[in-house]
Amino acid sequence: MTKFEVTILGCGSAMPTTLHNPPSQLVDINNKLFMIDCGEGTQLQMRRFKTRIGKLHSVFISHLHGDHIFGLPGLISTLSLLGRKNDLNIYAHKEIDFLIAPLAAYMGRHLTFKVNIIPLNPYKEEVIFESRSIKISSFPLNHRIDTNGFIFEEKESPRHIIREMIEFHQIPFTHIYDIKNGADFVKPDGEVIKNDILTYSGNPAKRYAYCSDTAYAPEIIPYIANVDLLYHEATFAESELLRAKETYHSTARQAAEIAKEANVKKLVIGHYSSRYNELGFLLKEAITVFPETELANEGKIFEL
Repeated sequence: MTKFEVTILGCGSAMPTTLHNPPSQLVDINNKLFMIDCGEGTQLQMRRFKTRIGKLHSVFISHLHGDHIFGLPGLISTLSLLGRKNDLNIYAHKEIDFLIAPLAAYMGRHLTFKVNIIPLNPYKEEVIFESRSIKISSFPLNHRIDTNGFIFEEKESPRHIIREMIEFHQIPFTHIYDIKNGADFVKPDGEVIKNDILTYSGNPAKRYAYCSDTAYAPEIIPYIANVDLLYHEATFAESELLRAKETYHSTARQAAEIAKEANVKKLVIGHYSSRYNELGFLLKEAITVFPETELANEGKIFEL
């Protein structure tokens, strides 16, 4: 079983409070560390929760409102002070260059690594990163400016070969890789041993979806359908439905309705308005629609 964890570094919204940090999360997939959004104070939160800042692989920015990006200059500076050599890829809308280019010019030769901006498509779903074991996609959300959600997916592992079958059928070592990836085994006399006799299923793919910020948007359901864990903003209570609509945000109940229609396994709500000092009523509104709901909170870790 591989590691797949989401750590909440910040789950507040635009107005700073003493209760919650601006938005940021870390997704750890088999010790590859990905950051989603980078609000002010994010690097301090990484220190606070003892995350490995030097192990950061790349950064994914949902949109260019300040509460999601103002932590980037400090983070980049600290990574340089730590002597990072590998490029840092930032997946964001191309306009983020207004922040990154002056910073890189200011730091000049003191910046120890290259920062690459990989532009997001705000109009359609796209795979933006893929390795042998991980796939990350972006998809459009419905906010006041171009905004994207993200899907982090651990690919299904190869099938497990039954050890006794190797010995019983005298399978050469050179055939093991192909059999794990679905091939049948053909004996020297031509007899075919079917793959499902030789193996059993590998670990199923696990998927995490991140949706912040967005108005209530049923059109995102096909992108996030059946995920293991969904983070969906819940800036307002249902009593502020009009305000949510005006600002292109969601209520806790709306987040739960999206989770229910998408048939997700678990919902986490966050991006709380600064007007709320207590959040139990937001959770109550959500669980009346989707019982498998939890509140995000700084330092909380969700395991998939």
